[in-house]
Amino acid sequence: MSDNLSLKAFVVLMKASKSVQEQIKADISSYGMRISDFAILEALYHKGRQTVREVSDAVLINTGSITYVIDKLETKGYLERTNCKDDRRVVYIQITEAGKKLMEEIFPKHQQVIEKIFENVSTEEKEILIDVLKRIGLQHTNDEKVD
Repeated sequence: MSDNLSLKAFVVLMKASKSVQEQIKADISSYGMRISDFAILEALYHKGRQTVREVSDAVLINTGSITYVIDKLETKGYLERTNCKDDRRVVYIQITEAGKKLMEEIFPKHQQVIEKIFENVSTEEKEILIDVLKRIGLQHTNDEKVD
């Protein structure tokens, strides 16, 4: 019985994830952006200057693809690169004033879309959901350590 419940939980999780992703993609597209563009700007907007690797890890875009996205955002004037003085291999990226202005305009609207997605979920349920999803996500990491 628990196997069937695990399978059902998996299917529901995947369907919910797809639904949320579609809503977020539609929202971000309405600003003339792609998910990768928005994710990078959002990370820099909230966390400040970071290395390309830090941003890549934060937004789950591989370092090969991220360079292309960064190039486009830099061309638009939304971010800038600076080389690390101590290690030439390290490049920092940071949001520009134009990028901040853009995010100040669109991020509150984006946050409202996220709030709407979770409007029928109580605070307690959100806390439980966060805990459960963290445990599921960490399970793979823990399994790798055991092997």
